[in-house]
Amino acid sequence: MMSKSNRIAAAVDAFGDGEPVLVYDAADRESEVDIVYPPENITHADIARLRNDAGGLICVALSDTVCRTLGLPFLRETIDHPVAAEHDRGYGDRSASSLSVNHIDTFTGITDADRALTIRNLSACAATPDVEGFAEEFRTPGHVRLLRAAPGLLDDRQGHTELGVAIARAADCPPAAVVCEMLDDESGDALSRAAAKEYANREGLVYVEATTLVDYFA
Repeated sequence: MMSKSNRIAAAVDAFGDGEPVLVYDAADRESEVDIVYPPENITHADIARLRNDAGGLICVALSDTVCRTLGLPFLRETIDHPVAAEHDRGYGDRSASSLSVNHIDTFTGITDADRALTIRNLSACAATPDVEGFAEEFRTPGHVRLLRAAPGLLDDRQGHTELGVAIARAADCPPAAVVCEMLDDESGDALSRAAAKEYANREGLVYVEATTLVDYFA
């Protein structure tokens, strides 16, 4: 059996090689497993896998530095409506949600090919962020939700947004990651850790948990 440190190293290596990894956050947070993909070379087949094998919201997590450079806000702060008021989420102090975007070369933006195109271009933007170029390339509202990581990453917050960006940085990739929650068709809830581990074993993917990631990156 692989040690915890070797498993994290394997996850970082897999991500750097363009492969997805499975990441569980914690029982006192969302208690969910996300499939986390490197966005640089994502394809329409990868988006189909996220739709069919995960089923949650397909998002792109970006580092705080990239978001500040691009002027990307937290979505709640931009909405002047009572639904945006502070409320207890039960799993964290705030949402990482920012804008939703489509790349200008997409059609509706929702197809697997369109979302893959948007995500690949977001990865390129994360590598060399430029606010004017971003405004020329992307439109909002769109079909890919952006997530803004905490400035100190895992020191500040330990959601999938920060976990994904931390793995990307460790893999020497642009500070961006595609994240999508794994859901259970039968129960209607999040996929259990046991079922997620079975999926990872069956598909030859690395499964890791936030507690070991935090310890590894500390």
